Amino acid sequence: MSDYIPSQIEPKWQAKWEADGLYHADIDPKRPKHYALTMLPYPSGDLHIGHWYAMTPSDARARFKRMNGYNVMFPIGFDAFGLPAENAAIQRGIHPKEWTYANIANMRKQLRSMGAMWDWRREAISADPEYYRWTQWFFIQLFKKGLAYKKMAAVDWCPHCNTTLAREQVWGDDRHCERCQTPVVKKELDQWYFKTTAYADELLSFEGIDWPEKVISMQTNWIGRSEGTEVQFPVIGDQSSLTNKLNTEHCSPITVFTTRPDTLFGATFMVLAPEHPLVEKLTTPDRQAEVKAYVAQAARQTDLDRESAEREKTGVFIGAYALNPVNEAGIPIWIADYVLMTYGTGAIMAVPAHDERDFAFATRYNLPIPVVIAPPDWNGQPLKEAWPGEGTVVNSGPWNGVPAGKGEGQSVKVAIHWLEARGKGRGAVTYRLRDWTISRQRYWGAPIPIVYCPEHGQVPVPDDQLPVLLPDDVEWLPTGQSPLKLHPTWSKTTCPICGRDAERDTDTMDTFMCSSWYHLRYLSPHYDIGPFDPKEYDYWMPVDTYTGGAEHATMHLIYTRFFHKAMRDCVVTEGHEPMIQLFNQGQILGPDGQRMSKSRGNVIDPDEQVRLYGADTVRGYLMFGYRWSEGGPWNTENIHGVVRWLNRVWALYTERSGPSACPDETRRNLRRKAHQTLRQVTRDFERFEFNTIIAALMELLNEMVKAREAGASGTPEWAEAQDVYLRMLAPICPHIAEELWYRTGRSGSVTDEGGAVSENETRPYVSIHTQPWPKVDEAAAKEDEITIPIQVNGKLRDRLVVPADASEEQIKSAALASEVVQKYLRSAAGAAEGKKPKQVIYVKGRLVNIVV
Repeated sequence: MSDYIPSQIEPKWQAKWEADGLYHADIDPKRPKHYALTMLPYPSGDLHIGHWYAMTPSDARARFKRMNGYNVMFPIGFDAFGLPAENAAIQRGIHPKEWTYANIANMRKQLRSMGAMWDWRREAISADPEYYRWTQWFFIQLFKKGLAYKKMAAVDWCPHCNTTLAREQVWGDDRHCERCQTPVVKKELDQWYFKTTAYADELLSFEGIDWPEKVISMQTNWIGRSEGTEVQFPVIGDQSSLTNKLNTEHCSPITVFTTRPDTLFGATFMVLAPEHPLVEKLTTPDRQAEVKAYVAQAARQTDLDRESAEREKTGVFIGAYALNPVNEAGIPIWIADYVLMTYGTGAIMAVPAHDERDFAFATRYNLPIPVVIAPPDWNGQPLKEAWPGEGTVVNSGPWNGVPAGKGEGQSVKVAIHWLEARGKGRGAVTYRLRDWTISRQRYWGAPIPIVYCPEHGQVPVPDDQLPVLLPDDVEWLPTGQSPLKLHPTWSKTTCPICGRDAERDTDTMDTFMCSSWYHLRYLSPHYDIGPFDPKEYDYWMPVDTYTGGAEHATMHLIYTRFFHKAMRDCVVTEGHEPMIQLFNQGQILGPDGQRMSKSRGNVIDPDEQVRLYGADTVRGYLMFGYRWSEGGPWNTENIHGVVRWLNRVWALYTERSGPSACPDETRRNLRRKAHQTLRQVTRDFERFEFNTIIAALMELLNEMVKAREAGASGTPEWAEAQDVYLRMLAPICPHIAEELWYRTGRSGSVTDEGGAVSENETRPYVSIHTQPWPKVDEAAAKEDEITIPIQVNGKLRDRLVVPADASEEQIKSAALASEVVQKYLRSAAGAAEGKKPKQVIYVKGRLVNIVV
């Protein structure tokens, strides 16, 4: 026997696997493919234990699929552009390129120490020119399709990161930057957008994919589809215009989106968001000072503050009026900070009798509150609070008496038909989703491949001039404008159409653009005549299983779905979805229960854990210590349980014991337990339940030790159990499984009595990781006896041990014959002879319930 020393066996096997190309994934039409993908890391620093928690269970399942006959591709790369790496470089005063690539070199070494089945030939780095050449090419395809456009708009700006943020990158009730937690502000900028809203309805369909309900719900709520009506309110100017009914053609009508057009007769004022572009145009001279002050005050508040139900409603009348389109009554136009530009059109019709916020506003400013939806038992008196419920339409001309509601013949549809027939409104759908802001005023990103020509305007860079290289000689510290703009020569170029002097766009792309298509570049990372080799795409796509954090639900996971659908319409990709199955792991916290961070001093270094315990032990602990979908705090003490388990496994295979007499029952029980465990482990691998897999392996190990003590070693059942055990262990702890497979001669090697490999070995080496997954023998796994709980009137009263193949009638008869059951039957009858039950219910293999 030799000691189990991970540091001696793990590097050896990692080197051999790489030298043999064991995990190379090549097209093989004879085998079904399985594209397993885990989210790629940011090279902003070293790996921490959270990366291991995400990646090693993903690797274990990929290995399991391979042993089940699939041709598995499991690639890795680095999301190298963007704020995470750049901010880390800035903190250290190191050029982002130098910092990023140094981290990649170190992370590569760390990733290799996992023993994962990465195919390193497929590594992709988003900051490599051969990668971002195609990121730029994709941008151009979106531009040509009309899905990329530039406009001046108020955007979310992080004053710490000095860059624009997409709405999805603004987190929390206080609207802070998801990277640095700084509160964001609004800023007017000319920015590039991707038209994600064009795919809003498609993004709401999850047909044909197996994604967690949590992610589906988060994306559905984020997209926020609302059905309603767009209504046009003509603007008629100031009080004199209202009095004289002057024509309304001097100003475009205000468009309002409402889900309740049936309340239009109750609209007594309008409210614009302070940021609405019509505010400045419509405000009368006598109201300008007050309006301007209110707009400035609103700009200093967060959206959460403005939408708070507890906050007192405030506003300012801008001096202008609009016509209510259903009765041509003049209604005043106000601005109020409880209306946001990010919802609907940034303008609302206020129906104070039936909306709590409008009611509070109208009460404060003494505005009319007519009832148009009569509550039950309404007596015609003014309401003391808003009535948002259903009822009957009143005070609404042609709609009076119609029942309020959204069904056929109810008020909402009646109102829509009436408005559409008169050209005053139309049924419409609005979304909470906004177009994706792609521009970043930072250095470390893919340059936007657009040239500005005085004659031809926005001109995409021709394919043969890609990539537009990011310069190294630049003052890269963020200043609030793109560092590329400050470079003396970089932006100077010529128009691809006419050859005249032109300017390059100096913004770079959001890093999520890089990660929206990395799964495609893995297919052929060095392919130079397209973003991917079509033959590789046809074989491997779509991704079969994708693993990563649920925190990406409303960012990366929406972006990558949008990207795939847009590229499908550009005839680049095929199908409706890029990933078929998604599984989200939880998060490893620090020992203090807090999120790991260097500032808290609670980061667990995986390199140190590998040095202390070995990669297999760290892998095993991360899969055993937590339910993968949930995570939890790191506990150094608990890892010792996995240390003991693997040492016991090692001892079981390296300690010698001679054959001895073994009872048939021991042999039968051992084989039953092995196949029962195999059945459970197989099922749990499919379900990503890694903690129960290891628990089952620990339990089987105990049974194997008992069986050996009872003389089972040397029997066919013992040999089978050992073989099955190693195969089940291999995906979880690949190094020790390979070493024991080798030492026991199962790899094709020949061992001497001490377990060492013979010098005259001639047979070719066969890795355990190329072996098929064992098949469950259901007959062997079947129990001889089963225990059936017996209930009387739903309460547990006894347990019955019966043969596993007993019929329903036999089980019912045995249950009724139970002395405990007989006691309750006699008690119910009030007589010694007992009473027949009303009903005997048998749930197969689970329970008998006797109703008396």
